[in-house]
Amino acid sequence: MRFAFLTSTPLTPAEGSGTFVGIRELERALATLGHAVEVRPLRFRSGFHTLDRWLYNASLSLAPPAADVAVGFDLDGFLWARRRQIPFVASLKGIIADELLNERGWTRALLSLQAGWERRNVARADRVLVTSRYCAGVVERLYRVPSKKIAIVPEPINLDDWQRYFALAPRRPSVRPTILSVARMYPRKRLEDLLAAVALLRHRLPDVQLSIVGSGPERDRLLRRHAALGLEDTVLFLGEVSRARLAEEYVNADCFCLPSVQEGFGIVFLEAMAAGLPVVACRAAAVPEVVPDGRAGRLVEPRSPERLAEALEELLTDSRRRKDYAEAGRRRAAEFGASRVAQRFLEAVRAV
Repeated sequence: MRFAFLTSTPLTPAEGSGTFVGIRELERALATLGHAVEVRPLRFRSGFHTLDRWLYNASLSLAPPAADVAVGFDLDGFLWARRRQIPFVASLKGIIADELLNERGWTRALLSLQAGWERRNVARADRVLVTSRYCAGVVERLYRVPSKKIAIVPEPINLDDWQRYFALAPRRPSVRPTILSVARMYPRKRLEDLLAAVALLRHRLPDVQLSIVGSGPERDRLLRRHAALGLEDTVLFLGEVSRARLAEEYVNADCFCLPSVQEGFGIVFLEAMAAGLPVVACRAAAVPEVVPDGRAGRLVEPRSPERLAEALEELLTDSRRRKDYAEAGRRRAAEFGASRVAQRFLEAVRAV
């Protein structure tokens, strides 16, 4: 089959985050299975992303894709889909109407506008793909999409690729119990809860260290919170890093923690489990569908630094449990291998 992927998401891990990773790995897996994929990316940047997304969608009509099926990610395709000549699938990596609930000010206002576009996109699509049961329920409730039109296709992970990176990553001497977090810094990631949890945990484990990979709109506020808590070198803000450096951070950490309250899926949890890291996260959104509580990690109530601190202490002081969780996590990550997910994607779109 020939697929046209329509996406205005920046095609870099720093800006495109998990959406970019999901699109890239699905493209690779489909190509390996013998299918042709043309990615139609955003090629112009004004610096105002909402405007860029509208202009990108307006431009799609100028050169319609030559494919058997067009796949629009998130809101992309909503203008072109009115006059399309081929089947159209809307693939939602996250539900914008759900994500904006944790935002503030102008960001929330602009996301509200984008959510309207996304609503039109799913209404015009022949099939709507979501990454989790949680997202299926949200799309049904917020966008009024009939359940028979929805199919669940989780995010893929390229395990072979990651294993190569993990094997090459240098191992550092284990000096301090280390927590790793990887996130685009949005309010919904609740990294301030993790900082507060580490401030509590430091009284029980004085040598504990937290490394945070990523950047984003909340960075300055988090740095101020870090200073107010007096965390100093207990927390390292590493910013955006290469994939090789990220692999190095994964293999040198003792556990992974991201206390997000809104995740359509959460590809970083798969990466952490593939690296053999036990996970501490929140019992919220799609996270319980990805991280089996009590087997590959510990899930706690959202917005509770105290519960986070307790779960982190439990793992960091119990090497046997970390080992058991690591083994279960690797098995869990293998269930989302890219070739498996690509087959589920093909089954879903062939129904169109």
